[in-house]
Amino acid sequence: MEGNIAELGKYIGVGLTAIGMGGAAIGVGNVAGNYLSGALRNPSAAASQTATLFIGMAFAEALGIFSFLVALLLMFAV
Repeated sequence: MEGNIAELGKYIGVGLTAIGMGGAAIGVGNVAGNYLSGALRNPSAAASQTATLFIGMAFAEALGIFSFLVALLLMFAV
């Protein structure tokens, strides 16, 4: 009985880390959408903001990757 509860807790933890991966997807969409909105308003400034776009997407995606790694650790290392 005790092993089943530990397995259940592990799977609940992995499910909760999926929230972080979903949050990263929302963050990347938000960054890209705001860039596109700004680029459509001022096309001459869009080229200078491309580096900022990629940095913002990288930071948002890094959080999703960290959540994925925590999920893998919970699944296989515990």
